[in-house]
Amino acid sequence: MPIYATTDTATYAPLDLPQPYLLFLGDVTHPAYAKTALGLRDWAPERCVGEHRLDGAGVSVGLPAMTPSQARAAGARALVIGVANVGGVIPDHWMPALLDALANGLDLISGMHMHLADIAALREQARRHGRRLIDVREPPPSLPAASGRKRSGKRVLTVGTDCALGKKYTALSLARALRELGVDADFRASGQTGILIAGRGLPMDAVVSDFAAGAAEWLSPDADPAHWDVIEGQGSLSHPAYAGVSLALLHGSQPDAIVVCHEPGRRDMLGYPGYRLPSIEETIELNLLLGRRTNPAIRCAGISLNTSQLSPNEAQALIASESARLGLPVADPIRGGAALHALARACLDTAP
Repeated sequence: MPIYATTDTATYAPLDLPQPYLLFLGDVTHPAYAKTALGLRDWAPERCVGEHRLDGAGVSVGLPAMTPSQARAAGARALVIGVANVGGVIPDHWMPALLDALANGLDLISGMHMHLADIAALREQARRHGRRLIDVREPPPSLPAASGRKRSGKRVLTVGTDCALGKKYTALSLARALRELGVDADFRASGQTGILIAGRGLPMDAVVSDFAAGAAEWLSPDADPAHWDVIEGQGSLSHPAYAGVSLALLHGSQPDAIVVCHEPGRRDMLGYPGYRLPSIEETIELNLLLGRRTNPAIRCAGISLNTSQLSPNEAQALIASESARLGLPVADPIRGGAALHALARACLDTAP
């Protein structure tokens, strides 16, 4: 079922999503692959009534365990696939749970590359019970190729040394921090989890490559000169599989500032052992070099560290030492505080 109600590609409209949600975790064993469920829990808790896990699951988001029938009785209107696995596939052994959700009165919402609507058994079950299959990883129709035209307004893009290390959380936190500073700022979602949180956006990795930079332009259109769009980054320019999405987003968004996201202690690309992470400095240099193609004034505002594996004291010490070493503001978007507001103010500093 299409989620965009218009074919007008100039319209950045809200999506029609039934709420609240039961979060489906399947049988994932690594938190990085449950980022959709975790993101909804952290940024839209009022829309989440419980979680549904299969045998063998090693990840919980800490919500009450519920069957689809229990969730429906608690007010849920949809089951959201809260998993973002490699390749975005819906395995066969998930099917009984998804069919059960439809039979118990829940719509299905997915951000996977494999669309719900392409699975015959789900289509038939949805038809039988009058339920909806909603695929949010579906870009709006008729996206244009990029124009390269410099747009009005200001933009900050979160970029990273790897996937799944905090680009979305950083963008959401920066947008909130900018608003707290009195700045007119919006979060712009470029992936399935961000779209579910914001209720609008565009799945960059589902766009035909020739139109991906144009999609980034569509995502952040002309705005008031004082307005800031905080754009959720995708992948990494150094990733062996996903660098193309990152480059298109960089070129199309034309950021005035970038914030580099990194997880201390991570050595290899997630899911790609043997592919070492680039350093923060290498990531800054590469993004600025390639970003100058569409915005010669691009600059790095600072660094966002995912310090979730560190104690508060360890995190504070690392944030301070990295800031001193790099000569840039450094913050953890979840720990927040003065460091995050300093990073937000650095995004605004457009002085040469």
